[in-house]
Amino acid sequence: MTPTGLYVPLITPFDEAGAVAVQALAALAHEVLEAGAAGLVALGTTAEPHALDAAERRTVVDVVAAVCREHRAGLLVGAHTTEDLRALAERAEVTAALCLVPPFLRPGEEAVLAHFARLAEASPVPLVAYHVPYRTGQPLSARTLRRLAETTGVVGIKYAVGGIDADTVAFLADVPPGCAVLGGEDAYVSALLALGAHGGILASAHVATADYAALVEAWRAGNVERARPLGHRLAVLSAALFAEPNPSVIKAVLYAQGRIPTPTVRPPLLPATPAATTEAVACVDELARVSA
Repeated sequence: MTPTGLYVPLITPFDEAGAVAVQALAALAHEVLEAGAAGLVALGTTAEPHALDAAERRTVVDVVAAVCREHRAGLLVGAHTTEDLRALAERAEVTAALCLVPPFLRPGEEAVLAHFARLAEASPVPLVAYHVPYRTGQPLSARTLRRLAETTGVVGIKYAVGGIDADTVAFLADVPPGCAVLGGEDAYVSALLALGAHGGILASAHVATADYAALVEAWRAGNVERARPLGHRLAVLSAALFAEPNPSVIKAVLYAQGRIPTPTVRPPLLPATPAATTEAVACVDELARVSA
């Protein structure tokens, strides 16, 4: 199955005692799927997996997988090692594993291709490569992105390069068949969809989920009159939700909406500031007013 459409990389909500708020996580998963998301991401970077222990990570995947099974929705799971991938072997709900381009080392483009070939060979599920060069330190040319998309076992690329550059235009002009490009830069997703992306993995879609789903569908249908103004409005919302390190502001908004029990994030993150929270809530309210 090639993952297309809107995927929401779920946060991990915490309760007053600091534990994973299982019921709130399940409720969020149901809400975004019922609002139009095609699938969910468990243990993406928005979920703070660095701050979860092994038991908590299993719990998160269990909860999200159960909801996806009920809705017959797509499920991506963050996995970066062969051990992570093997743990997915008995999870029939998993559409693909979301695997980061190796960070920090900057091993070179050929090494990145070899890395994904090794992961794909060892993996019981297909892979979605996560390309975010301003975090990993490893750029990839349009030619290398095409070769990555052609790698056996790779069915998608989460594309988050911090903007629209020449390689973006060249790559999206000629994406190999059988591989989906999913925009991972929320503020730029409308432009990526206009250039031919197949969907998005968008943390901003925790709120205004139906609008983000409508944006994806409008561009896929070629409805420019609908897509362009909606994309502009959602870019403003995304900027507000990412004004401070993700997912701090998103959690603050969800808490303000009464959808999670606390806005808690775990170290090294800090909670959203009151100013960022107020601005983001105002953007959500304004979008709801305009969309009504």
